[in-house]
Amino acid sequence: MHSFYRYLMTERNTKSTDPIAQFANNAFYDQSFPKQSVDYDEISKYLEENASYLPSMTIFDDAWLDFKNNTH
Repeated sequence: MHSFYRYLMTERNTKSTDPIAQFANNAFYDQSFPKQSVDYDEISKYLEENASYLPSMTIFDDAWLDFKNNTH
């Protein structure tokens, strides 16, 4: 299984205003992002504590659902 980060990088689009694309664009520059993780709780906790670039955890939840739907 690919990591959530690897999935998220497929959503990058610097010209898009889509919230998931913006999340991906910002996560790309986050050197501490848990890049190998496939664990919801680990990534969620990291984002809540460290990702000031993420305006709403709902964006992460939507991206996580897409990730799960595309990896199973």
